[in-house]
Amino acid sequence: MFKNTNKKILLFLVSVQIIVITVSNFLVSLPLEVYGIKLTWSAFSFPIVVLAIDLTVRVLGKSIARATIALSYPLAILSSVAILLFEGLGEEEAFRIGFASATAYGVSTLLDVYVFQFLRERYNYWWIAPSISTVFANVIDTFVFFFAAFSNSNDTFMAENWIEIATNQSFIKILIGLILFLPFYGILLNYILKKINKDDI
Repeated sequence: MFKNTNKKILLFLVSVQIIVITVSNFLVSLPLEVYGIKLTWSAFSFPIVVLAIDLTVRVLGKSIARATIALSYPLAILSSVAILLFEGLGEEEAFRIGFASATAYGVSTLLDVYVFQFLRERYNYWWIAPSISTVFANVIDTFVFFFAAFSNSNDTFMAENWIEIATNQSFIKILIGLILFLPFYGILLNYILKKINKDDI
């Protein structure tokens, strides 16, 4: 059983995951084309999930990270389906995208936990594990999601372009993760470790 402090931390972590996943599911229905590159707006929000999971593993350990993912999974389905129905999608499409999103999230983040920990135990540089796990997690999440949500779907545009969009989206998410969120990860990690050390004095 978790202590009360850990329960509060876990509740906060799950809340962050659900908010980002829900926002990403809203944004994935908004196509974006930049210089001929087909994307959706969710490319700019989902890397936050990977950042949060990696920080969780680094500071609190694998068990808290796994618990966060396990608790977030069913809530991610519910919140995703709800936001998609609110957007006006049909029930079949909303449930398909909601389950695809949650499944992609669950698979990519659970694998990310092990990849991150494996790398962290072998390399001393703080940036190696989050850098490689960011690439790994975003590629897995993106292709699992787009295949499950849009392969042979009723959305003609997405059904015809999901491979191209998933490839472009993976590339953009990796760039955003490495250029924007990796430095933020380093700043947060430094702040958290200093606060932990200060509280231990």
